[in-house]
Amino acid sequence: MIARLLFTAAAVTPWLIHAAPAFAEEAADAYEAVDTSDAIVVTARRRAENLQDIPVAVAVVGGEALDAQGTYNISKLTQLQPTLQFFSTNPRNTFINIRGIGAPFGLTNDGFEQGVGVYIDQVYYNRIASATLDFVDVEQIEVLRGPQGTLYGKNTTAGAINITTRAPSFEFEGKAEVSLGNYNFKQAKASISGPLTENLAARLSLSSTDRRGTIYNVATDTWINSQDNIGIRGALLWEPSDTLSITFAGDFNLQNPICCGQIYARVGTTQRALNRQYAALTALFPGYQVPSTNPFDRLTDLDADIAARNELGGASLRAEWDLGAGTLTSVTAWRYWHWGPKNDRDFTGLPVYTKVNNPTVQNQYTQELRYAHEAEKLDFVVGAFAFYQEIRTSGIQETGPAASAWLLNPTNALSRNPAVLNGIVAENDIRLDNLSLAAFGKVNWHVTDALTISPGIRINYDKKEGLYDSVVIGTASDGTRQLITNDPTHPYYTDPWTAAQRGTQASQFFEPNFSDWNLSYDLNIAYEVTDDILAYATYARSFKTGGINLNGVPSRSDGTPALDVAQIKPEKVDHFEIGLKTQFWDRAATFNVSAYWTEINDFQASVISNVSGSNVLRGYLANADKVRVRGIEADFSVRPSERFNAYLSGAFTDHEFVKFVDAPCPPELAGGGTGTPAGPAATPGANSPANCNVSGQWLPGVSKWAFSWGAEYNVPATILGREGEAYLGYDANYRSKFSSNASRSIYTDISGYSLHNFRAGFRTESFDIFGWVRNAFDQNYFESLAVTPGNTGLISAQLGDPQTWGGTIKFTF
Repeated sequence: MIARLLFTAAAVTPWLIHAAPAFAEEAADAYEAVDTSDAIVVTARRRAENLQDIPVAVAVVGGEALDAQGTYNISKLTQLQPTLQFFSTNPRNTFINIRGIGAPFGLTNDGFEQGVGVYIDQVYYNRIASATLDFVDVEQIEVLRGPQGTLYGKNTTAGAINITTRAPSFEFEGKAEVSLGNYNFKQAKASISGPLTENLAARLSLSSTDRRGTIYNVATDTWINSQDNIGIRGALLWEPSDTLSITFAGDFNLQNPICCGQIYARVGTTQRALNRQYAALTALFPGYQVPSTNPFDRLTDLDADIAARNELGGASLRAEWDLGAGTLTSVTAWRYWHWGPKNDRDFTGLPVYTKVNNPTVQNQYTQELRYAHEAEKLDFVVGAFAFYQEIRTSGIQETGPAASAWLLNPTNALSRNPAVLNGIVAENDIRLDNLSLAAFGKVNWHVTDALTISPGIRINYDKKEGLYDSVVIGTASDGTRQLITNDPTHPYYTDPWTAAQRGTQASQFFEPNFSDWNLSYDLNIAYEVTDDILAYATYARSFKTGGINLNGVPSRSDGTPALDVAQIKPEKVDHFEIGLKTQFWDRAATFNVSAYWTEINDFQASVISNVSGSNVLRGYLANADKVRVRGIEADFSVRPSERFNAYLSGAFTDHEFVKFVDAPCPPELAGGGTGTPAGPAATPGANSPANCNVSGQWLPGVSKWAFSWGAEYNVPATILGREGEAYLGYDANYRSKFSSNASRSIYTDISGYSLHNFRAGFRTESFDIFGWVRNAFDQNYFESLAVTPGNTGLISAQLGDPQTWGGTIKFTF
């Protein structure tokens, strides 16, 4: 049945088919059903197709490959996919980009959309944070590159990650897996599936991951940045007839690690007066010294509580009905996300900020209805999509006794009085109601047996209603607890204490909103040169909907919020792509290559602005005039025999802000008086423009060169009387230098690095036991570098994992 096959077909890379005999047999059954012998089956175009037959840039990773390589969440997927970029300082502050675009870098804001869509079993996950769960019983992952929207529920400008879990089976099956490793790593996975009645099947899957942290906090005598995850997923498949299948699925996931801390990386000179930079500020606290100035000593002294409780789950109902010459699909889903963080946002062992916590509750509801029609000359997909999201954040920020010395100008006598800024409390009420409605369609016109023309169209309506209400309470010089307000008529406005506190943080209230219609479209032309060579070309006019700023906005001189920057304009995308897909050596090898050119007007980017000329920096989202990303990508895989397979993927990405004249300045040009953006000044304060022209500079987070490669070799072997295969596997990836700041800085470029992973083991049809080492050469590397608040010159770091090693045993029954 086409409907059932569409999203349950087994699909793995060719080298993996032989690598796992039991799974290969399962996959072969699916291939036979879609008449694609010895092929990779994908659902990128909402139907089961051979990967080599679809004119789309898409990469596929099978579930067995994910398990073998230790890729158990999205963050590790980037090591297998060169065009993916992943950035995370905690689950909420998580972003995924494809080809360098997708989400603004370095600023969390609930009021904007992702440019990369994440789908799990056809259900759209609106926040990357809500998709940071461990993979549970995954069948395969498809990474689609380039704008999507004429086939998928939510419009996305950069691409989509389509994750398919294993479906309930009408034959009994099960598997279990246990892994142990250094850093007290413990992971267990299990799944079981089988029939309950003649037409009802069930599947239950569980996953648990636990690992000690990799950074030692000397202030609390604890290891931080640990892992503590548990997930459960269940599904029921009901097939009342040969033409109808209904799947009900639900999941629950809880992450509760001691996390997440960014540590001292380095110190640079900013344009602040020297007595307001890091060295002078820390000298105000006799005896204070950072535990280590070498970040790879993995030491910190964060003194505030840290936590990253992340609970997420939901339920979905999917119905697939063979109707006429096509399939009608309905996907109804509810997702929830509860985020409970605790942070140390001064990044030091000093009590500057004692609390910076923004717990969030989110509920989202989606409904997709889609009809896929197939015919000899003309097939099409038409659909409608509705999305509603409700986010409620009730945050708190509190300053401590070190805040006065750290945040106030040392020439101000109040800076020597810890009581002035001690105990300022900001209570934040942030709300978002987000509605999106869309209708879309895609036609495949088979002009000849070789030529197919595929136009697509989408109309979208988006509406966002927000609220930002920050109430800041401090202590006036007479000891009275007072509202810290921007209103000049307030009786305590001129009180010296409250004036100093207002320069640090003040109350703000506004209710931003956004609504708009958008039309997007694309045209794809595919030509089958031979049975083994497919050429294609694509043009897409896409968009990313506008948004609203929900982290506060700058204040005008009269104290009112600058509502003209509360709204973010939509991105407008022009995308061109050509590609070639080939098979050769009797289809033992594939080589696919694509070249693309993407231009985005009104690119949504991070901006930093001074608030009313005070020392407070306010980050918010705005629009850069234009960016351009262009590049070439290639994927090669080969399986010359049953004993050996290999792959190589690479990407060259040329990326720049074509025009961005009012960007935030990098730290070396920020924090002082006025000047020109000619370059770093010898004298702090001599060269600090209000904003900088970064036209021609790199986009953040993108490497010019990125590669992933690997191979596996096996030989027949008999161990303890069991016949099977002994094997050795190797996987690696490399990325070149990239910028880790919204505007490129001399302090935040991250040098290129490579990671190498090895595994060796023995497998039969019923079990697999192997040892593994990841980051085998213990490469020290930064995942991100960030400018800390206040332009003190302190740069914080998010470190990549050190060398890890362990063993895994898997049973299939």
